[in-house]
Amino acid sequence: MRPIKRLKKIRIHREGTRILIISFIILLIVNIALYRSVGCKWIFYIPVTISGVFYLVMGNFFRCPIRLFGENTEKIVIAPADGKIVVVEEVDEYEYFHDRRIMISIFMSIFNVHANWYPVDGTIKKVAHDNGKFLRAWLPKAST
Repeated sequence: MRPIKRLKKIRIHREGTRILIISFIILLIVNIALYRSVGCKWIFYIPVTISGVFYLVMGNFFRCPIRLFGENTEKIVIAPADGKIVVVEEVDEYEYFHDRRIMISIFMSIFNVHANWYPVDGTIKKVAHDNGKFLRAWLPKAST
């Protein structure tokens, strides 16, 4: 069995491009204003470092890597999201299948790629959105 190939090129998700540009401009203006008021003293480097780290974390959040697979995707199941599996349990599903199904819940931290993929080849027959209850995402009850 061949290992799954990954392309090392990183893209930025289209929803994040605008946020990153606006954030960069705001941070640049704030840091220039700080430089003009304080000068090039050691105190100036603290907020500049914090701004840089903050911007790098934001860029990391919006990254969208291109994923390539070395096998026929009809025969494999991939994870639908990056993150940590917090729940694997059998649940009663009454909206579409009307029977018991296995639910796998994945918690995505700020360091994971926040994009979801289709885990198998097929046709989507239903798309639905459920309003959340603003529970802590890593708790199992947040997945129901």
